[in-house]
Amino acid sequence: MSFTGKYELQSQENFEPFMKAIGLPDDQIQKGKDIKSISEIVQDGKKFKVTVTTGSKVLHNEFTIGEECEMEMLTGEKVKAIVQMEGNNKLVANLKGLTSVTELNGDIITNTLTLGDLTYKRISKRI
Repeated sequence: MSFTGKYELQSQENFEPFMKAIGLPDDQIQKGKDIKSISEIVQDGKKFKVTVTTGSKVLHNEFTIGEECEMEMLTGEKVKAIVQMEGNNKLVANLKGLTSVTELNGDIITNTLTLGDLTYKRISKRI
């Protein structure tokens, strides 16, 4: 299953408490909470390019399944991570104490970020 496509954010759960927990400033949280972000994924075999555009903020990450890479967090901090694929529709990464699980089911992509006992869930639809 290919992840390639553009996805628009449909809904999110726990945005504000999660963003506070990772240290995002309140003004950025308020600006970002109502913006429908667009995620663009380009998959070429085990190589991925992911661009998430939220208003004027653009987050760009590239990685190869199973290889260490540098990823930019929502706070702008860069961390080392290894992304693994589970089955043919799930990407799992651990970023400095934060677990990211991205699952593709048809035209719906669900990204779940977990930090301790706090979970932030984003559901996006292919456009």
